[in-house]
Amino acid sequence: MNISTSDFHYRQSIVKYAKRFGVTRASVQFKVSRSFIYKLLKRYDGSIESLRPMSRRPKSHPRATTQDEYDLITNYTRRNPNTGLVVLWVKLRKAGYTRCITTLYRSLIRLGLKTSPPKKPKYKPKPYESMTFPGERVQIDVKHVPVSCMTNGEKYYQYTCIDEYSRFRYLEVFQEKSTYSSKQFILNCVRRLPFKINCVQTDNGLEFTNRLVHANAGPTLFETTLMELGIEHKCIKPYTPRHNGKVERSHGKDTLYFYNKRTFYSFEDLQTQIKRYTNEYNNFPMKPLGWLSPREYLNQYNTTT
Repeated sequence: MNISTSDFHYRQSIVKYAKRFGVTRASVQFKVSRSFIYKLLKRYDGSIESLRPMSRRPKSHPRATTQDEYDLITNYTRRNPNTGLVVLWVKLRKAGYTRCITTLYRSLIRLGLKTSPPKKPKYKPKPYESMTFPGERVQIDVKHVPVSCMTNGEKYYQYTCIDEYSRFRYLEVFQEKSTYSSKQFILNCVRRLPFKINCVQTDNGLEFTNRLVHANAGPTLFETTLMELGIEHKCIKPYTPRHNGKVERSHGKDTLYFYNKRTFYSFEDLQTQIKRYTNEYNNFPMKPLGWLSPREYLNQYNTTT
């Protein structure tokens, strides 16, 4: 308990006044109880430090775990070294133990019979491989067009290609998600992107590859097309979408700025609007490119090389 020097002197004044004029007059003068003054008189030994307030914290708790209970836990743990917490608790309850399972867990830690579970090491991402020229590697992925923004209730699929170097994108919608649609999309990318594609990175979806379906499965139509075009195909680690992070984040922006704000009345209407949206995206400045747009960033590269 914290107490200032002035409080010490105040208590000493009460003691001295009580010794000179009596406890009753001191009680009236200082507006404190007689029992409080008697307590100070009993503790006062002439030093001001003896008037320091003593801790009121109890020396023990009436419901604290007893030594007999600790002995019971120790004995059962020694006889059942590989028993889990719940099984041990059930056995102890049959032996008369009345505490909850949380108290048992804390008692085991206090006795050194169980250590706290080790913390899972924090994930440290590996340094990302930066691209050095346009088309060195592009990321391709498929996004489901939200049915809520389609008046006809049909399902459509947005294919996205994003250049890792310049963030330049090409978008196209298809009526099905298949390896045939993927083939048509990559052919359109090769024709319409303003740079040559050296490598394509995708996830392990069946529209791209079937390498996870069977060990001896042959290449898909999409993979065959890439081989014919002389484009390297790289698949990311299964169930690790962050390895395709640029295209995944761009899909989040598509939902926020495109699909959540528009309604499409037909497949043709969707195609028209997504072309306009793609053009807006490629001409909008962004921070990773030094507040240049993807198209300006490409032009800057072409003028300096």
